[in-house]
Order: sequence, then structure tokens, then C-alpha cells
Amino acid sequence: MMIAESIRFALSGVMANKMRSILTTLGILIGIASVIILLAVGAGTSNAIKAQIGKLGTNVLTVSRQTTAGGRSAGGGQAVTGTRSRSTNLTLQDMAALTDPVMAPDVASTAPVVTAQNVTATFQDATHAVATFVGTTPSYFSISNDALSAGSYFSDGDATNGTEVAVIGNTVAQDLVGNQVNSAVGQTIALNGQNFVVSGVLASKGSSGLNDPDDIVVIPYSAAQDKFTGYSPSLSSITVQAKSADVMNQAQNEIQMILDARHNVTSANRDYQVRNQAQILTTATTTTATLTILLGAVAGISLLVGGIGVMNIMLVTVTERTREIGIRKAIGASRGSIVSQFLIESLIISLIGGLLGIAGGYIGSAFPVLGTQPEVQWWTVWLSFLVSAAIGLVFGIYPANKAAKLRPIDALRYE
Repeated sequence: MMIAESIRFALSGVMANKMRSILTTLGILIGIASVIILLAVGAGTSNAIKAQIGKLGTNVLTVSRQTTAGGRSAGGGQAVTGTRSRSTNLTLQDMAALTDPVMAPDVASTAPVVTAQNVTATFQDATHAVATFVGTTPSYFSISNDALSAGSYFSDGDATNGTEVAVIGNTVAQDLVGNQVNSAVGQTIALNGQNFVVSGVLASKGSSGLNDPDDIVVIPYSAAQDKFTGYSPSLSSITVQAKSADVMNQAQNEIQMILDARHNVTSANRDYQVRNQAQILTTATTTTATLTILLGAVAGISLLVGGIGVMNIMLVTVTERTREIGIRKAIGASRGSIVSQFLIESLIISLIGGLLGIAGGYIGSAFPVLGTQPEVQWWTVWLSFLVSAAIGLVFGIYPANKAAKLRPIDALRYE
């Protein structure tokens, strides 16, 4: 009975000052909505990064050249360390060694990568500055999860013989031939003035907002070496696919063991580096988790401000209703009933603000933020609801106790 009476008094108190109650509720609403939206932005960013890394291929390791610390260039791709010189190039022979089933049982496939900068594609009156230009073999497409929209990949014979064929990304095709991207197949395009026949158009992977994986041109590695890198036999990198995600670290160890022996180096002076996709993903996940925590902390500040607002309004309410409190205590109201009345009033304001904040968070998360689609996680909704209830209790305790401690005679004399 006492609880029902306290709820009735609390509701009448909230309704007696509608505008004040609405403004106080608004503070909680903004805080809860901010928490949900910012945590959703963090989750969306994390998932977008994971998806983008996944688009680059599955179980992928990348071996690339590295400047030798403490060495000096000797010309011709040689580095001198002390009295000993060694090659700093990655070669086709290095790549072939990595496919040894005995020395590298956890390596599934490899692909050479030759890159060139500032390549411009031209077709009739259209031009396009290519973001990613790769010379490689057909195995590159399977390693990188590149599917075809139209046409075909080039063959191993094309890669060896330097056939002037190209597979282009969706963005490149769209800029050169328009929206009918599949019509690019069979057309002759110029790459820095060199004519290449388009054998295939890659299916769109979609842009992450940070880069465009569809802005790519892939040609046979030997053609890239002959026409774009000055006939250099060196590879820019070697792309390696492990047999599964569970053996990524084992595959990396096998690669390092083979290349250490071939390049006559140790872990202290390696002239190459191996980037492990799993490690990149772990680093990216850790970074976005830190970002999410920071975003949550920022939103938590607004919740704290909202809680202080609740306490402030409840203190004002206690002051305004001092005579009412005195009358109630004079006719027999217990200290517990006074405390519960003002605690329930604070709780009602906070819970209404929390529920409206949850709705606002869902609505706000429906729109992209800086190119990232926020993703609301169920636990943030429950957390927000519990936090709003906690705010009502924690920030309502002091005003409720203050009201309960008033002496009836002093409260009745209050003007």
C-alpha cells in the first residue's frame, strides 16, 4: 500500500511541473541516445574494417622488400652490411621456394606482385588515374577473392609470355565505358600509352570510404616488368595464401625460414618483411575497440551531466515542497515513505528519458556517420536501460534523504 501511495505522489509531482520534468528527461534522453549511437558507430567501424580486410583475400600473408637497417646501397639491388653483400630483391625463385610442400606444408598458393605508380588508363575520350596497378599471375585472383563480373582472367601462359591483356576493376570500367561496365570486355585500352585488351571486368567489392578496391587494373607480371618497371626482374611483393586461418602463424614461420636461408639473413637483419593478415586484423580490432571505449566515455560524460540535472531538479522539488513534506510527516508519514516518494519520482524521470533515449539511439543509428553504417548491439540497449534506472536511484538518493530528514515543525514553518 505504501509503495502504491508513493507512486501516486511521485506521478503527481512529475505532472505538477511538466516543462521542468520534460527538460530534465531531455538530458537523460540525449545521454542515452549518445551512448547507443557512438557505441554503434564504433561497432560499425570495426565491422567495416574487418569486411575490408576480408575483401583483400582470406588467410593472406604478404612478403615485401624491406630496407636493410645499418646497411648501405651498393647499386644493382645490392645492400652491403659490413664486408658482406646480399640481395634485397624478391624474385620468382623466392616465390617458387615458398610452394615447397616439404619446407612449407601450410602454404596453399602464391602469386608474384609487380606494382607501378601513376598509371593512367585511356579509352577513346575517357581517362582514369588507376589507384592500384598490379602485375601478377592468375593465382592472385583466387587469393584476393576477386570474382569476375564479365569476361575471363588471363592465363598462366599470358603471365609468362607478357601478353598484353588486362583485367580491370568495376570503378575503372565505369569511368572508361560508362555504366555498362561489362561492355569493356574485348575493348583495347591504353595504359600509359601501351595498348592492352580487356579480358575481364571484376565484380564490385564496394568502397569502404577509406579506399576503393574496385579501382584496380591487373595485367600479367611479365608485361608489367617489360613495360612499366624498366625490365627489372625484382618483384614488389609476394602474396601468399595459407591453407587455413588456423595455420597462419605456422605459414609465416615457414616463409621466414625459407627466405632467411635463401637471402642468408637472420631475424636480426632481414631484408624483407611478412605482413600477416590475422595480425593486421587483430591490430585493427584492438584499435577500433579503443576507439569505441573513448566514444563510450565521451557519451558517458553527457549521461553524468544528465544525472546531475536530475539531482538538481529533485533538490529544487524538495525545497518547493517543504511544507507538503512537513504536513505528510505531521499526519504520520514515515521516513521510508518520503524517501520512496522522491526516489520513485527521480526513477520515473530517468526511465522515461532512458526509454526515449533508446528509441532516439535506434533512429540515429539508422543513418551513416562519416561513411560508416552504425550497428546497434543488443547489450548496449540493456546497458542503457539499466544505466538510466541507476541514474534515477543514485542521483535521487541525496534529495530523497534530505526530504526525509526534515523535521515536521521546521517544514511547517517554511515559507
